[in-house]
Amino acid sequence: MNKRKICVVTGTRAEYGLLYWLMKEIQSDPDLELQIIATGMHLSPEFGLTYKQIEEDGFVINEKVEMLLSSDTPVGIAKSLGLGTIGFADSLNRLKPDILVLLGDRFEILAAAQAAMIARIPIAHIHGGELTEGLIDDPIRHSITKMSHIHFTAAEEYRKRVIQMGEQPERVFNFGAPGIDNIFKLNLPSKEQLKKDLQIDFDQKVFLITYHPTTLEEGTTKQQIEELLSALDSFPEVQLLFTKSNADTEGRIINQLFEEYVKKNKHRAKIYTTLGQARYLASLKYCSLVIGNSSSGLIEAPLFKVPTINIGDRQRGRLKAKSVIDCSPSKDDIIRAIKLSQSKDFQNSLKEVTSLYGIGDTAVKIKEKLKEIDLTNILKKSFFHVDVEV
Repeated sequence: MNKRKICVVTGTRAEYGLLYWLMKEIQSDPDLELQIIATGMHLSPEFGLTYKQIEEDGFVINEKVEMLLSSDTPVGIAKSLGLGTIGFADSLNRLKPDILVLLGDRFEILAAAQAAMIARIPIAHIHGGELTEGLIDDPIRHSITKMSHIHFTAAEEYRKRVIQMGEQPERVFNFGAPGIDNIFKLNLPSKEQLKKDLQIDFDQKVFLITYHPTTLEEGTTKQQIEELLSALDSFPEVQLLFTKSNADTEGRIINQLFEEYVKKNKHRAKIYTTLGQARYLASLKYCSLVIGNSSSGLIEAPLFKVPTINIGDRQRGRLKAKSVIDCSPSKDDIIRAIKLSQSKDFQNSLKEVTSLYGIGDTAVKIKEKLKEIDLTNILKKSFFHVDVEV
C-alpha cells in the first residue's frame, strides 16, 4: 500500500513551533510520508535563516520557496505573494502530496493555498474560524478556509464559525490549539539556564514584549511603539525582554525602535530576533507579564497563569481568558493596564484562569484524522446552509 503523502508548509519561526509536534507525529507514522516546504522568513538572513532549526530538529526540507522581498511595504508584500504562488506551483507539482497542511493566516500561506487549489490538492487548514479584526490576516484566514477541505479549529466557537461559512460539519474538527502541545511536551529550560542564555534574571520581575504590526492600519506603528516604550520608562526597576516583529507591513519600524530602545537601556533590556520555541515558552512561563499583541499572550500565557496586556486591535475578536487585559495603544492606558496586572487582587485571580484553547494532544488527533479521512471526491465541496435570521 502506498503511503499517504502529507505536505506541511511553514514560513515563520512561530508557525513552525506550532506545527512541530504534528510534523513529528506524521514523520513517525509508518503509513504516512512527511513532506516539508519551507518559505518566507525561514529563508531570510534578516530573520535568522530559521530553516536551519528545522533541519537541526531532524526534519528533511523537501522544497524551499523563495518569495520574501526585502520590503515590508504593501507593494512589496503583494509582489511576494505573487512570487510565492509561482514557487508553490512548481514545488507542489514536483511533490504531488495527497494533502497539504496549512496553519494560520499569513500571506505566505495564502500563496500556498492558491497554488494547491488550482493543482486540485486537498487542503487541511489549522486555526480557521478565528477573528483578528485589526489585521489583513482576517480576510486571508477566511479565504484559506473557503479553499480548504478539512478544518482543524482551536475552539468550539471557531468550529461553529467555519460551519457558518458553509463548510460541511463532518469535516470541521475542534481539537484545540497545537501550540498547547509544546507546553506539555517540550523540555523547557530552567530559570538558571535562561539567565545564562539570555542574560535576563527571571528571579526578578521581567516583562516579555512581542509586538507585530496592525496591518489594516496605515502609519500608526511608529506612534504606537513610541507610546509603549514611553510607558515602559515608568517601570525602571523591571527587566525587559523584547522579541522582534515578523515580516508584515511596517515590521521593520518596530524592530528598529526596539533596537534603539535596548541600546539606551542595556542595563535592563535585551532583544532577540528569535528565542526558539523552548526558550520563548520558558520565558513566557517565568516572566511577570506579557505585553504586546501576539496570539501567544492569549493562547499559551493563560496556561502558565501569567497576565497579558493586549494592546490595540490586532487580536480584537479572539477568545480571551480572564488573565488578558485589553488596552489602547496609548502611554497612559498601557501604564494603567500594567499596574492592574501586577496588583494583588489581579494576581490572586490568576489562580482561576483556565485555557480556552484545549489541553493538549492536538497533534495526535490531527494526524489520525489526516491518516483516516476519506479523500474520495473531497475536492467537490457543497455549501452547508445554516438557518440564521438577519
